[in-house]
Amino acid sequence: MFVQTEITPNPNSLKFLPGKKVSNIGTIEITKKDKSNNQLVKDILAVNGVEGILLASDFISVNKLEVISWDEIKHIIISLINDFYSNGNDFVLDNKQNSNKVDLSEIEKNIVKILDEKIRPAVSRDGGDIKFKSFKDGVVKVQLQGSCSGCPSSTLTLKQGVQNLLKHDVKEVQSVEAA
Repeated sequence: MFVQTEITPNPNSLKFLPGKKVSNIGTIEITKKDKSNNQLVKDILAVNGVEGILLASDFISVNKLEVISWDEIKHIIISLINDFYSNGNDFVLDNKQNSNKVDLSEIEKNIVKILDEKIRPAVSRDGGDIKFKSFKDGVVKVQLQGSCSGCPSSTLTLKQGVQNLLKHDVKEVQSVEAA
């Protein structure tokens, strides 16, 4: 197996592509190893300097501390991913975690649809994800995850990308903020 890597706009985040399914339950961000029972997740989060990981359908984004070089840890993470799949695992995540389904208004459903269909694919290409948090008084709150969390260009992404698109498509939206 050959795990490929892709750089992201965030210099402290790297996208790992194992060429296999990673998550069957959507995109999940984990920043504490005790928040997962999955051995690969625990092992990656135990690597010195790793701050968090984002698991998507076909990639894993790893965020590191700025003081750690990718040259120090990249080969370790690739080795962990290779070992995980070589041991017969078909995917990293497969059982749905507890989700609190909230009833959304029509405006919120429209916002989520736009996020899912137009924005999430672009953010995913950069190794990240975007989650709808709330809509109140014209303000949409979203959470950027994975490579997008702490990325130097995340404010630009929110204001010029997400905000402009949502304001254009949903007249009730006045601004977008990070939650």
